[in-house]
Amino acid sequence: MNKRVVAVRRLDENHLAQLRQLFHVDCFDSLGPDNEQAYIQAMRRAHGLIGGKLTINRQLLDESPHLKVISTISVGYDNLPLDELTQRGILLCNTPDVLTETTADTGFALIMATARRVVELAELVKQGNWLGHIDKPLFGLDVHGKVLGIIGMGRIGAAVARRGALGFGMRVRYSNSSPKPALETELGAQRCDMDELLAQSDFVCISVPLTTETHQLIGAEAFRKMKSSAILINISRGKVVDEAALIDALNEGQIGGAGLDVFEEEPVSRDSPLLQMTNVVALPHIGSATHETRAAMAQLAVDNLILALQGEWPKSAVNEQVLAAKH
Repeated sequence: MNKRVVAVRRLDENHLAQLRQLFHVDCFDSLGPDNEQAYIQAMRRAHGLIGGKLTINRQLLDESPHLKVISTISVGYDNLPLDELTQRGILLCNTPDVLTETTADTGFALIMATARRVVELAELVKQGNWLGHIDKPLFGLDVHGKVLGIIGMGRIGAAVARRGALGFGMRVRYSNSSPKPALETELGAQRCDMDELLAQSDFVCISVPLTTETHQLIGAEAFRKMKSSAILINISRGKVVDEAALIDALNEGQIGGAGLDVFEEEPVSRDSPLLQMTNVVALPHIGSATHETRAAMAQLAVDNLILALQGEWPKSAVNEQVLAAKH
């Protein structure tokens, strides 16, 4: 038990017990000014770091001379300095696959909720304002048979597309850096450029990682190319969308609505105009937030950390070149 691990958020006692059988574990349920020095002190001795919503900068890395592995309980790692970690020989592990279907459920829930105005009309009923027949001003849109545009046909994008094509008879268009012939055969999906996708789609679902290339990928120009009835769905990262441009597009009727699980700044400001719009369904970044999926993500992160610290190949590594250099 000579190696030490720092655990931050999102680990229950069962997962901590697995780590404690092998390592000394310093736990931090939250991080803030009150325990900053204790956290730095723990990191000075740590060989591994595990948790959710991890952030680490060069200064903290300088304070962590023994750090060999970071195991994040997430798929995304845009909050971590990947190049810096790789240069220092620090392995980064994440948790892909286990949250694919759950996040796709969230994406399709947003499609259904925005199209059928579920939140708006549920509130109408709860507030006692359902006074009789629902007329045209409160009608929604059909989902079945419509065109579903997927920006980023990775695991999650493909899972959303599969729900649309096989469950709702939707016609799938996708924009991706590489073709997906198997999905084209399975779903009848058609690869097209971004402009064509935006012009044709009734629902535009964003499922790309946040990178320098995808930062504000969807902005004013993109909204001008979309149908006035089209609905934007974002289950990727908030900063992939220019939020100010989205607000303008919704105010000006350039698009029909938006279903958002992510925002530029989280939590989203209560003063955001998006929260006042009836054609916007806003969720608190719950893409993977089910009991089953979060437990599976934590277990994968624990497995990755244990394997890596024992000198074995983890189940999912981001910068595999660090491993290759050691084997």
